[in-house]
Amino acid sequence: MSAALSPARFQSPFQRLARLISGITPGASPIDLAVGEPRHPIPPFVGPVLSANLDGFGRYPAIRGTDAFRRAVADWLDNRYALAGLIDPETGVLPLNGSREGLFFAAIEARDSAGGKSGRPAILMPNPLYQAYAAGAEAAGAEAVALSPASPGGVLPDLATLDPALLERTIAIYLASPSNPQGTVMSLDDWRGLIEIARRHRFMVFADECYSELYRATTAPPPGVLEAARYGLGLDGIVAFNSLSKRSNLPGLRCGFAAGDPDFLARWTRLRNTAAPQVPTPLQAVAVAAYGDERHVTENRRLYDAKYGLAHERLAARFGEVVPPAGFFLWLDVAAWGGGEAAALRFWREAGLRTVPGGYLAVPGPDGRNPGEAYLRLALVDDLATTGTALDRLARMLG
Repeated sequence: MSAALSPARFQSPFQRLARLISGITPGASPIDLAVGEPRHPIPPFVGPVLSANLDGFGRYPAIRGTDAFRRAVADWLDNRYALAGLIDPETGVLPLNGSREGLFFAAIEARDSAGGKSGRPAILMPNPLYQAYAAGAEAAGAEAVALSPASPGGVLPDLATLDPALLERTIAIYLASPSNPQGTVMSLDDWRGLIEIARRHRFMVFADECYSELYRATTAPPPGVLEAARYGLGLDGIVAFNSLSKRSNLPGLRCGFAAGDPDFLARWTRLRNTAAPQVPTPLQAVAVAAYGDERHVTENRRLYDAKYGLAHERLAARFGEVVPPAGFFLWLDVAAWGGGEAAALRFWREAGLRTVPGGYLAVPGPDGRNPGEAYLRLALVDDLATTGTALDRLARMLG
């Protein structure tokens, strides 16, 4: 089910939450479970690498990034997804000032690169969605079309049910796997099917993979869009986006990458060279170290798994399985407690828990139903003790 999205219909969920709880005294010392900002310790090599590269802050960085950065990303992708050299570091990688700005700017290049399309361009995106997708569509003058997943536990919408006329004017689709907020994962077959539809209708596939490394110890690493391209499909029309924010607990570093279709990246570089923020070379040096080290990422997953273990103990009796395959969110169906907005207000007023109503992360479909309305999103980003306290309060309130 799809819904056209206007900027007026989708606002920052955090601004909406602030208005919801404004003036209400929390019922206990506040614990913020709203913002998905990793709070685990930053890797120990960050300070020394920055210190050794301080002189880089005295020069304008190149938009293409350093040779070392592009090689590090290409090598990491090769190792992570068994790409057998599919990504050429010279032509297949660009640094981003965090994945968000890349996701935004990519919509503009998708518009400029779309040839032979008639009618108003459309950009497809998941529902729930990340605000940057809709902002990019607005900047590109495209219609933002939010697509609910084909099944409650899925990621991929049923594109086969969409109006062919819509697909013919589509210039790009954004999909996140692992998804935010559900934490569900697309299979290789999902990716292959999506790529084939995109090729048939000549639109770009933008894969938001910023949660790719936050999978559970009991699950396999999530497959990526580039992995699907490796098996005979090629890179045409495919770009993957990732960053160090979640993988390496470095949300403030603002360093990520785009990798994939070299022709698209070459055209996009011309736009980015006049409009997009460059990534300072000292930050790229940190990224080189980060993509060359998996020990801190393994420890990161261990910390999240421990918190999910607590969530299972405290909440499974009330909600059933609450542990997603990947990510760091809980996505709880609180319809029995009045839905996401009512639950968020109550949990703040009575327990000091700051959580996000699921309806704030989604938009109503053509039937008027918001697919996130019954849900509440909790970010398990704090330390184990704080997370345990928050889950204890939640369990007591739910009875």
